[in-house]
Amino acid sequence: MTDAIDADLAGRQIRVGLDVGGTKIDAVAVSRSGEILARLRRPTGWGEDAVIVSILDTVDALSDEGGFDRSDIESVGVGIPGLVDAESGRVLHAVNLGVESLDLAGLVGGRLGTPVRVENDVKAAALGAAVLRGIVGSMAYLNLGTGVAAGIVVDGTIWRGSRGTAGEVGHLSVDPNGRLCGCGQRGCIETFCGGGALARAWGRPGALPVRDILDAADAGDERAGELRTDLFHGAAAAVRALVLSADVERVIIGGGLTSLGDRLIVGVRSALAAEAAASPFMRSLHLDDRIELLPAGSPAAAFGAAIVGATTPSKEIVSHG
Repeated sequence: MTDAIDADLAGRQIRVGLDVGGTKIDAVAVSRSGEILARLRRPTGWGEDAVIVSILDTVDALSDEGGFDRSDIESVGVGIPGLVDAESGRVLHAVNLGVESLDLAGLVGGRLGTPVRVENDVKAAALGAAVLRGIVGSMAYLNLGTGVAAGIVVDGTIWRGSRGTAGEVGHLSVDPNGRLCGCGQRGCIETFCGGGALARAWGRPGALPVRDILDAADAGDERAGELRTDLFHGAAAAVRALVLSADVERVIIGGGLTSLGDRLIVGVRSALAAEAAASPFMRSLHLDDRIELLPAGSPAAAFGAAIVGATTPSKEIVSHG
């Protein structure tokens, strides 16, 4: 392991954590003991200036919600997509936010008068999930949303690997003849189980395309059935890759697709069991028993950002596939 981030849950009066997404910010205020004192969600602005204003407004709204002042905030942590230099707090290429290059820690910290630290959103969520679920030892957090990404936590620290990409299984190609991925490869795991890729393959309008796919598959639609198989196959491939490469004890599945609930976890478990049927070695790993679903609406990402805010920043640049 290199340049791990150690979680420090003690010695802070109030720690604020913000999970900044493409449409909303999920924010929590956390006490010294790790208790969530307040939580709220607000819309995210588009563009670098608007992102800064959205974060500042959210911190003020959270203070009002929790009944504390800015002066009570000892640290602020921000989880955000894109390339994150955790040492400097700069964010690069957060395309879903209209951000090309932004000194997020410097600009927000200067306005708040509070230390601000920044982390990739998925890795912050991995750390938050490990703490909230009370996991000791090793775990991977598999984020199934518009895209697919993962983070690994070992003994309470984020495992980055030599260049910060440990656990990034979304762009692992499992079918060189498969669908074209946005990264330029074919058949990446993300093309099978990423919500965006599935929606494009489905090609029909709808507010929740992946849910529509499952509903249509249940009703006998052949194309929907194929895409449902892709979803479960891709997620199972991601679980296998995480366990076989890092030998994590647990894989926690989070992200927007957790709203599918039991339909998702049962399907992934079934795919893992079916695909291991011919391999005594794979059966011995009991992968279907090593996965669990993070409850929909979990504050893991924001909570993890709050932990990051109270830590010493890493020197690695963290990518989000």
